[in-house]
Amino acid sequence: MRFYEIEFPLAGLGPDDVETALAASGAQSVTFLGGGDEAVLEPRPGEFRLWGDTLVRALFAADGDAPDVGPTATLSRLAAALGPHITSTARVRAVADRVWERVWLEGWKSMRFGEHLWVCPTTAAPPDDPGAVVLRLDPGLAFGTGTHPTTALCLEALAGMHWGGRSLLDYGCGSGILALAALKLGAASATGVDLDPQALLASRENARLNGVADRLVLQHAGAALQPADCVVANILAAPLIELAPRIGAACRPGGDLLLSGVLSDQAGAVAAAYAGRFDMVRTVHREDWCCLQARCRPISGDGGAV
Repeated sequence: MRFYEIEFPLAGLGPDDVETALAASGAQSVTFLGGGDEAVLEPRPGEFRLWGDTLVRALFAADGDAPDVGPTATLSRLAAALGPHITSTARVRAVADRVWERVWLEGWKSMRFGEHLWVCPTTAAPPDDPGAVVLRLDPGLAFGTGTHPTTALCLEALAGMHWGGRSLLDYGCGSGILALAALKLGAASATGVDLDPQALLASRENARLNGVADRLVLQHAGAALQPADCVVANILAAPLIELAPRIGAACRPGGDLLLSGVLSDQAGAVAAAYAGRFDMVRTVHREDWCCLQARCRPISGDGGAV
């Protein structure tokens, strides 16, 4: 099948109106892209935040003999729905047909974290490491493959811990990569928590593929949290601060806490939000990001943290 792509500036158009017009014109997919260097890092849960300079890119099938099929006809329909400026600002290009299910795997290779933890594509050969602990994972519909610095920092921290008989809670589990890594490293059990139902589905399927589904519990973020020996939250600074009482209470006394998704200049504010119950052990930086590692204080005789 042949395809073509139409790209134009969002400008003052409403994203919902644009998506509706593109869908009515037969778009196979719609993507919003940052047109400049502006970062959009911390949307709140459920918020759809765009760049000031946003590009819209839509993919269309080019096959068919009808006169209303093709870039010219599509641009005319979009101009009628969104305004005549579309025809003068849009860029059209042909897109070669490919095996799209494999395109997103190109260039993604096996990665090692710590001494022996490996995250490998499902089709990759086993690593040349006699002590390898292998987690099989492909990019999917939920965040987390190990390529982002925040995920990598968490994986390296988990790989350096002793897991025999211990439990983990992953708040904002995405693909489940951190919970699954702990289970592959020897954790007795893990719980994955997320707001997004798609993330819970992805985590469940990834757990099944890695043979650890019987030790993984998945739950919506609104459910009660059972205490764990290690709590990891790789989300963003603002929700980490807002959710500090909830996330902190899920860590058993003497347990470990990993907080990531944090820009380096936000580390102090995040650490302060957890200072009441946790002692900071260290902060590890990579690029502009960091991972805070802390330990929950034991309970004193009067019921408070020491």
